[in-house]
Amino acid sequence: MDGLTGSIRTARAAWLAVAVVVAALAAGWVSSGYAVSGNGGQIADANLPAPTSSPKIAAVIDCHGMIDEGLYQSIVRRSEEAVAAGADYLFYDIQTYGGRVDSADEISKYLIHDVAPMAHTVAYVSKEAISAGAMVSVSCKDILMRRHTTIGASAPMSMGGTLEGVEREKIESYVRSVFSRAAEANGYPEALLKAMVTRQLEVWQVKNRATGQMEFFETERLPTDPNTYDLKDKHLIVKDDEILTLTDSKAYEYGIARAVVDNLDEALAFLAERDGVVFDSKVLFFKPLWSEQMVRWINSPAVVSVLVLGILLGIYVEMNTPGLGVPSLLAILCLVILVGSRYLTGMANWIEIAILVIGLLLLLVEIFILPGFGVAGFLGITCILIGLFGMLVRTTPGEIPWPKNPAAWQEFTDGLMGIAAGFAAFLVAVLVLSRYMDRIPLFRSFVLSSALDRPGRSTAAVASKENASVPLATTFAPGQIGRTISVLRPAGKARFGDKIADVVTRGEFLGKDISVKILEVRGNRIVVAAELRET
Repeated sequence: MDGLTGSIRTARAAWLAVAVVVAALAAGWVSSGYAVSGNGGQIADANLPAPTSSPKIAAVIDCHGMIDEGLYQSIVRRSEEAVAAGADYLFYDIQTYGGRVDSADEISKYLIHDVAPMAHTVAYVSKEAISAGAMVSVSCKDILMRRHTTIGASAPMSMGGTLEGVEREKIESYVRSVFSRAAEANGYPEALLKAMVTRQLEVWQVKNRATGQMEFFETERLPTDPNTYDLKDKHLIVKDDEILTLTDSKAYEYGIARAVVDNLDEALAFLAERDGVVFDSKVLFFKPLWSEQMVRWINSPAVVSVLVLGILLGIYVEMNTPGLGVPSLLAILCLVILVGSRYLTGMANWIEIAILVIGLLLLLVEIFILPGFGVAGFLGITCILIGLFGMLVRTTPGEIPWPKNPAAWQEFTDGLMGIAAGFAAFLVAVLVLSRYMDRIPLFRSFVLSSALDRPGRSTAAVASKENASVPLATTFAPGQIGRTISVLRPAGKARFGDKIADVVTRGEFLGKDISVKILEVRGNRIVVAAELRET
């Protein structure tokens, strides 16, 4: 009875954990707010009215860590709040080594098309703007870099291995077009930005005689008029085997950074002098919500792999132990976290979630209602796969979940790698558990409590009703013939003579009243298979 009570408490605790995680994914997402800081860093009331005089309001929005869909959603939310609060200059504090190309492109388009018409955008590189971070930076009207920072190195990479040949050129062409778009919109040297993406691209610095300015050209686009350009004094800036990465001083020298500063106050002073404006003494700071940070962490490839492993492992252990207990709740918890986080970042829409739920229901019908494995099980697995794969590509309801551009393909393959890693880990876990499940204390406790503590259940260790402690090996033996008294999915019950025991197959599903033969008796585990009679 104590074991039954403990199992109920464990199940309640697991369901409570599911509810807590669901609430955590939703909590805070709708809440918002910002801090206001003066020169001394004093926090002021966020509800203070915006100044009515001419001073310009500056707002700072962090762009830290991996660039992903979660960061894009967070930047959109905070930018809209900053503009609504009356901000005239939006400073995006860049500290990143890169991330997803598609997410960086979404941020780039948002900054150029949606934010720039309403406020002046500034990329404030406080540490580094590498890879996708450079893409976000050049999408702002101005780039201001702190001393001893870097920008560039934006060649696309793949989680699945090295990009070569046509595949590399396809994705590089896409990324170059994003940088070219930003160069045209914000007046940066296009040749240098493209050199951050592609090797085999030489870039020369040539002086324009008429303006006295230094301009940059790819080798095949070098000017030929010696009267307009000083062709004898040209300088090779980027060799054909290099990916361009610039320090703060070089970025300033080449016209990518507008200024090099020591801190945010110097950045404000530079813009105030250049633009002839006065900034309000209060600077607005818009920080990401804790829920946004949590969802971003959950959607990282490593965590996705762990969640996939938890789902598959929970289902496997549940199917190999009697009853409905903690393993199934673990699988449900991992599934709720995975789907919920994808939904909150816009990667999953209601159609994909509905398909996934239908697949799960069909699979449950196949396992608990219909004997064997037939149409319902096949359709269930198909719907589950469609739902999961659909969540790897950002689509709107009604769209076919299929990558439509190189960045989307990159996103799809990276997500697929995360799922594949979780599945590979599951296969390894199955190999281990199939041999040692009864020896691992954690999993053995599931089997024992399920068998010993539940009313109406005979344990796999029970040889007779009189003695529940008799070792299995003294009661059951390989080769012994019996009949199933329940459906094996693949765990269930079988009768051997006047003894009833919990048994498990090696993966196959068997119906009720099927003749079975014991293949192996190990510890608390009886492995059976359908008996094949000679005719």
